Amino acid sequence: MQLYTVTLNPTLDKTLAVPALLPGTIHRVETLRYDLGGKGINVSRALRALDIASICVGIIAGHNGRILRDGLLAEGYIVEFVEMDGETRQNITLLDRAKNEYTKFNEAGPPVTQRDLDALFARVMQMVRANDLWALCGSLPPGAPADTYARLIQLIQNKNARAFLDTSGAPLSPGFFARPFALKINADEAGELLGRAPETDADIAQAVRELNRAGIACAVITRGAHGIALGMGDAYVQAIPPQVETRSAVGAGDAAMAGLMWAVSEKCDVPEIARRITACGTAAAMQEGSGVGERALVQALMPRVKIAD
Repeated sequence: MQLYTVTLNPTLDKTLAVPALLPGTIHRVETLRYDLGGKGINVSRALRALDIASICVGIIAGHNGRILRDGLLAEGYIVEFVEMDGETRQNITLLDRAKNEYTKFNEAGPPVTQRDLDALFARVMQMVRANDLWALCGSLPPGAPADTYARLIQLIQNKNARAFLDTSGAPLSPGFFARPFALKINADEAGELLGRAPETDADIAQAVRELNRAGIACAVITRGAHGIALGMGDAYVQAIPPQVETRSAVGAGDAAMAGLMWAVSEKCDVPEIARRITACGTAAAMQEGSGVGERALVQALMPRVKIAD
């Protein structure tokens, strides 16, 4: 079994800090992190922290794209990138230390053409094999049709591999209707799909079960500090994280996706899947910027995750 992460709109991420954010003034900044990123690549980073190998798939452009590719190769990642015209985006995360508050500035990314997407689909078609796990994560680049993830899901699952989807906005609905094996969304996104925003525990449980009945084998609704809700087969559980010092929630969702893939790859039962998802997300939230927690921290947190029906 091989694990893949797909990032169609990768980025060079810089995390900066200032003593206090004062709009309209000059700040002296401290550089905290410089990361080769994008949501799928962040999932690969979190998988590596768990000692799990994965292959990074995606689209890169220009000088920034080459920095991204060469940097990942230098760190020992396996990459399968399609090159296009333009320039891979750069994102900035700014930490206001006085408020312990993060502000993100995300570029849109270079516009993609149908020719670029055709090249990506051809590359995926060459690689996909039965039983592999594919995480499709993040935003689409400008110019990509809203059904791009839906088409990738169909391609992957027609080969008896399993697709895991984590996106929002325009690509979410067509991606959902393509019936990926796993869907990880938050409560607001569940509201977009189901026509009402779940608020109470009962609402969340009903939403998860509706996603299951709609054909999502593994449905996960994330709830921030309140944990996650997971429905799979006949089982439904909630996982509540332990109280920890939170430094940044920026990479927590991607780490949670890594925890989900880790658990599914090892054929864990539903309570254990929920425990691993939650522990991975919590470990990441304890790090600066988009950092992820190492396996030892995740394993230390797992017994502290509360599982409830």
